[in-house]
Amino acid sequence: MVALQSPPSAAPRKRPTNVEEFRELSAQTKPFVVPTFQPRSTDILIATFPKCGTTWTQQIVHGLRTRGSMDFEEISLVIPFLEVSPLLGIDLDAAQAAEPRAFKTHLPWTHVPKGGRYIYVMRDPADTLVSFYHFMSGVLFEPGTVDIESFSVETFFKDSPFGRYWDHLRSWWEQRRREDVLFLCFEDMKRDHEAAVRRIAAFMGVSGDEELIALATRQSTFEFMRARDSQFDDHPTTAAISRVMGMPPARTTKVRAGRVGDGAGLPASVRAALDDAWRSCIEAPLGIRSYEELRARLASEV
Repeated sequence: MVALQSPPSAAPRKRPTNVEEFRELSAQTKPFVVPTFQPRSTDILIATFPKCGTTWTQQIVHGLRTRGSMDFEEISLVIPFLEVSPLLGIDLDAAQAAEPRAFKTHLPWTHVPKGGRYIYVMRDPADTLVSFYHFMSGVLFEPGTVDIESFSVETFFKDSPFGRYWDHLRSWWEQRRREDVLFLCFEDMKRDHEAAVRRIAAFMGVSGDEELIALATRQSTFEFMRARDSQFDDHPTTAAISRVMGMPPARTTKVRAGRVGDGAGLPASVRAALDDAWRSCIEAPLGIRSYEELRARLASEV
């Protein structure tokens, strides 16, 4: 993997406003750096495919380890994003605001640094695609200029810096029974938020007294995080990427809707492509016919 490279011209480029420009930009975008990093055995790595509950889980972890401190500009500055840390000049070996240290990564199991403890959150692929599209609107293309069908063809169904959704999920699914992996489901976290906080606290080795559990639960609700959007909008990362790519600063949000089921409104062609990808990448090797069946299988193993 190599770093994002600056464009040959120093003049700012316009953010894409059509599919052709977006395709050209996507072809020029290189994967992020995977820094040389050896996790400590107590480190927590929140390892998810993009838009599967990463920021939500970061907030839960940080709240549990600090008893609810909100003394940070943006969550990625207190729980660093491994693949972007070189762009931001973050020393991954430095002490953090509290123990255990925590990091975010979108790497599949095959590439993630080994030696720490891992929280993986899976999410319905259709909902993941919708969330991914809305996040990238205003980052990689001007809002309203690239439709979700074109976006899915050019981005979601192609190999990304973090692999494809289905390959990423399968790589982590095969590790779900490891003692150093906590495998969670976004939809079940939504269904019983407090139970998810308790499971994360236990996995982290944090003494989860009732006051702390209640505090971490309240401070990781959609309403709480939405009211503090600038602390969860990933602006250090999007600013660095925009700068490297020679584009104007981006403005986006990571606390957009927090819903389950947004993927139901996808065009029929996209739904069919998602089903085909599931059959070839998950059902064929694992014998699991749908995301709901995968979710039920995970619940039966808890």
